[in-house]
Amino acid sequence: MRYTDGNEAMAGDVVAIDTQYRGVVVASIDRDDYLPGYEHWAYLLRGIMVNTDFGGLVHYTPEATDEISLITREKT
Repeated sequence: MRYTDGNEAMAGDVVAIDTQYRGVVVASIDRDDYLPGYEHWAYLLRGIMVNTDFGGLVHYTPEATDEISLITREKT
């Protein structure tokens, strides 16, 4: 899955959601990329799982209408 700016979503990314909320990508299911302890979300098959500051874990797919953009990414 890609953010609105074209960057590919990766586990550990800090993101903005609709410019007013924040979250951390804990699972990038498309990339098979997970923070430790979040591997069990693979059954969703696609999209990303984000630990949000407004509602806990939220699953986003490419069809989501929320605007998700990258704020920071840990260097790898």
